[in-house]
Amino acid sequence: MPHRLNRTLSPIRVLQVEDNALDAELVLGELEADGLAYSARLVDDEASYLEALESFRPDIVLSDLSLPGFSGQRALELLRARDDGTPFIFVSATLGEEAAIEALRNGATDYILKQNPARMASAVRRALSEAEAERAAHRAEAELIRAQRFEALAMLAGGLSHDLRNLLQPLLLAGDSLLDYQDDPRLARLGSLVRDCGKRGLEMVQSMLSFARGARRAEQVRLGALTNALELLLQGSVPRAVAMEMTLDDPELTFEGNHTELQQCLLNLCLNAIQAMPDGGRLHITSSRCALPDDFFLDDEEPREGEYLRLTVADTGHGMDGDTLERLFEPFFTTKQTGTGLGLLSCKRIVASHGGVMRVESKPGEGTAFHLYLPLEVQDETDSSESGDDWLQGEAERVLVVIEEAAQLSLLADMLDAYGYQAHGSQSGTVALQWIEAQGLPDVVVMDAEMNLFTGVRTLAALVDRGYAGPVLLLARPEAPPRLEELPSLEHLHVVDKPVTARGLLQTLRLALKNSEAT
Repeated sequence: MPHRLNRTLSPIRVLQVEDNALDAELVLGELEADGLAYSARLVDDEASYLEALESFRPDIVLSDLSLPGFSGQRALELLRARDDGTPFIFVSATLGEEAAIEALRNGATDYILKQNPARMASAVRRALSEAEAERAAHRAEAELIRAQRFEALAMLAGGLSHDLRNLLQPLLLAGDSLLDYQDDPRLARLGSLVRDCGKRGLEMVQSMLSFARGARRAEQVRLGALTNALELLLQGSVPRAVAMEMTLDDPELTFEGNHTELQQCLLNLCLNAIQAMPDGGRLHITSSRCALPDDFFLDDEEPREGEYLRLTVADTGHGMDGDTLERLFEPFFTTKQTGTGLGLLSCKRIVASHGGVMRVESKPGEGTAFHLYLPLEVQDETDSSESGDDWLQGEAERVLVVIEEAAQLSLLADMLDAYGYQAHGSQSGTVALQWIEAQGLPDVVVMDAEMNLFTGVRTLAALVDRGYAGPVLLLARPEAPPRLEELPSLEHLHVVDKPVTARGLLQTLRLALKNSEAT
């Protein structure tokens, strides 16, 4: 994939270190003749050079070798002390071969003899293009490391959540048992406190588990759009020595999945492939449709009949031996000096969250191919993960949560966010109505019936006056149910008993949305 300099929006900033104004004009004339748009600044001493680096922020430095009281070598040293990425080109009439080699070793990008200025424009274009590509590669690597650290946090949250859930179950039972001692007010209050704290803790655990699973939001992913986005992200990250190809059998193919997660997975595999080809090679991304037999699946995988999309990321790099392949998806195992050992594990998790499987083929000296198999048929809602909560995931619906108690409001909003909803929290009906005026009507409303300043009934009446006809989940104590005759006419009104559990609320929420869509 060739690198092209894109400077259509703004001219390049050229800092010239030169004491001969005529020579400086000749250099700029070469750039102008080649059609390069530029703005230039000329300096000839160290003080003005340092000031220009700070205020002018050059894209490239063109420097003579020797100046009175200053030198090109000193200019290069000062630039590299501040910035490793800005190109630096020596332009001199006296630079010999040995001095040129030494300059390149010290961090210079190139050198041009004043007697041969014709190469100036092409050298500037190449230096800027390579610098741009290197910056893009650094950004991609930083994003990859950030994603891997996020994956490590998700794994940690998942592990802690499972342990905390086991600890909270006895706490919930103890709270209910203490409530039986109603003749002792102190024990009854203690039981209520233990039970309520336990339930809140359990809801927080559910949020952490949802975060660890990724809280995937299902959407329709078009294969062509996915690969186009991948190609855009890889621009500037593919070295000249690596030839990148994409072969798609059906770019218009659409399937259910999460565009962002799949993009992250493919980007991870492509960057790994590029790093496996330091001397160059071929990166090939292909897609095809296939049917998988039952004997294709491993013992720890659930066989699923049907058609699959196979995405393959293949390289011609150094490949992997058998020992490396066996530990490939082991957490924190890596063969790279700066790796975290979580990138491939993240890819496997993403594919598994889509109901798919991964396979890898590799031989030392022959390259590596990763195959991603994603089901093309929508899975039945009853085919869920071990928690049985997959069908509870939202699809980015906007939920307005109106609860006066700050702790409960924060807890419910965080839980809804973790399950794929867009939750907005308000501590009063007045604030909620102001939000609606600014943001428009939500898809669903979750509201506490017991609010002091602006009651739930009055807030619902104001919502109806503003045209809201969607689902409403009204939170109320069983011993103090809302007076339904005072409520405004709402077709999709659901009363949820307090204290609210995460699963109970999510179940009611999904059913309410489903029923409202059916009418």
